[in-house]
Amino acid sequence: MKIQAAVSREGARHPQIEAVEIEDPRPGEILVRIVASGICHTDIGVHGRPGPRPFVLGHEGAGVVERLGPGVTDLAPGDHVVLSVNFCGECPSCRRNAHSYCYEVLPRNFGGLRPDGSSPLSQNGARIFARFFGQSSLATYSLADARCAIKVPADIPLEILAPLGCGVQTGAGSVIHSLRLGTGDSVAIFGVGAVGLAAVMAARLVGAERIIAVDLVPSRLALARELGATDTIDASSGDAAKIIRDLTRYGVSHSFNTANAPIAYTQSLACLAPRGVAGFVAPPRAEWAPDMFHLLSGGRALRGILGGDTTPSLFIPMLIDYYRQGRFPFDRLIKYYPFEKIAEAFEDSTTGTTVKPVLRMPN
Repeated sequence: MKIQAAVSREGARHPQIEAVEIEDPRPGEILVRIVASGICHTDIGVHGRPGPRPFVLGHEGAGVVERLGPGVTDLAPGDHVVLSVNFCGECPSCRRNAHSYCYEVLPRNFGGLRPDGSSPLSQNGARIFARFFGQSSLATYSLADARCAIKVPADIPLEILAPLGCGVQTGAGSVIHSLRLGTGDSVAIFGVGAVGLAAVMAARLVGAERIIAVDLVPSRLALARELGATDTIDASSGDAAKIIRDLTRYGVSHSFNTANAPIAYTQSLACLAPRGVAGFVAPPRAEWAPDMFHLLSGGRALRGILGGDTTPSLFIPMLIDYYRQGRFPFDRLIKYYPFEKIAEAFEDSTTGTTVKPVLRMPN
């Protein structure tokens, strides 16, 4: 079957929409008509780095199941689904529902191929790397691993739900599951893009007493206040860690860093009170080393987080319930773009003009 897909090619500034062929579903796979797909900074980062090419990215897909491969019994044609992380289902992490830490997480999500080395997409007989996060949803159709699919209610537009597959889930899950914030806790959130703003909303949801947002973009800081931040700090105005300590006297019980600037890592540790925990979701873009004496002397901890430590099949429905209740308005982060304006969406996400771009597919 011919479909339209955004193909990343070496040296191209943005993915280009091209016609490609998609296979029939194999065992354990589903064919999904993609209605919308969010753009995450992981898509942008992978597009800009050397790696397998040509590649179809996209890992925040939402759509309607069209066909089932052999062995798929928990979904049916017509089901509305959100696509999330891919995992093997068999390793020790998967058996504990820690899908983001699957022992095969890197090849299954970033390798671009099925475990047997094949790809569901091709162009004039030549292989196109796909299977990004088991879905490659920057396309009109996705041949996804059924494990990636979470059935969602049909009465909420899929274009709203697409960002739940990664960015929103990661921010909220990091606060609720990884850092385990609760009533009376305090948190400083460095970088309030989609992941950071989801963390702000989740911190308010669980009753955190102090929620401090740090960013360079005034419009994002303003939105953070509207979504629950008690304090905002312009990162260009001085030492954010000192400002946080002055605001809180002892520092915060938790910090959450979504940025990749080394200074953000330094400040996210320096602002912690004794026994505080600093969570982060991406590696620094340059060499950086923590102040080990500061960690040791205060019993502080630095915690890497993937996917918010969530089980998507359980957590995404929970976030949808909170959205229905008006307690988690993540739709306020979204700006929609038609699929053919993917270049504009990539640019706006890169510059910070848009918090969460979501592409609407012409289906």
